[in-house]
Amino acid sequence: MIGRAVANEFAKMRRLRVVPVAAAMTVGVVALSCYALAAPGFLESVDDPAARPWQWLLGNMALAVLLVSPVLLAVLASRQVDIEHRGGGWLLSQTSGLAPGALCRAKFAASGAVVVAATLAQSGLVAAIGGLAGITVAFPVGQWLGYTASAVVVNLVLFALHLWLAARTGNQLVGLGVGVLGVFVAVSGTGMSTGVAHLLPPWGYYALAVPVDVRETGVVSLDPPYLSVAALGVVGGALFLFATRLFDRREV
Repeated sequence: MIGRAVANEFAKMRRLRVVPVAAAMTVGVVALSCYALAAPGFLESVDDPAARPWQWLLGNMALAVLLVSPVLLAVLASRQVDIEHRGGGWLLSQTSGLAPGALCRAKFAASGAVVVAATLAQSGLVAAIGGLAGITVAFPVGQWLGYTASAVVVNLVLFALHLWLAARTGNQLVGLGVGVLGVFVAVSGTGMSTGVAHLLPPWGYYALAVPVDVRETGVVSLDPPYLSVAALGVVGGALFLFATRLFDRREV
């Protein structure tokens, strides 16, 4: 039943413009990341290990993700759910044996795959652009993959939150408003202490995942709390499962 429901959700994506939204998220992140290439002296330092050009580019990507993702993930969740509110999809699904919470989980499985693909595409494209720009110093594989994995986790948890919120309220402006507010929280988190950012899930975890910082001495690597990000994924997944189980009992 769930497998067929997930397949149905993939079929719905063709007319819900899910791929263009995911593409917009990818293009937005890549475009903002590439501002590093226009920084004074960047192109002259692409072969200087001391200048750490890959870390500059990675830091720009981390900032771009927290600026772009909260809003577009809210839009993506809204598009997935609004069709059910408008077309009586909850009732139709329930009469066919698929409870509302199960439908939400199917939507997350299908759309979550798109979110993961978009996040990986962002990372891969920014790395490719860095190579095309002529960066010849050693590529920081571990640091790059660590941030990419963290971004995937935070994006999925935030998407799950917006999907649940969109399902629980018929007014999709609520979720979009939360998405806009999330940008401010995520940006503010970059200036907060690690302890405070931990208290602002999931948006504060974008700041926790930032792998570099710019200081007077130049760009320096940070030690992101990957265990905290992993814990966010586990707790977020458990809460989403619990919330959708409760949604299964809702009368539609």
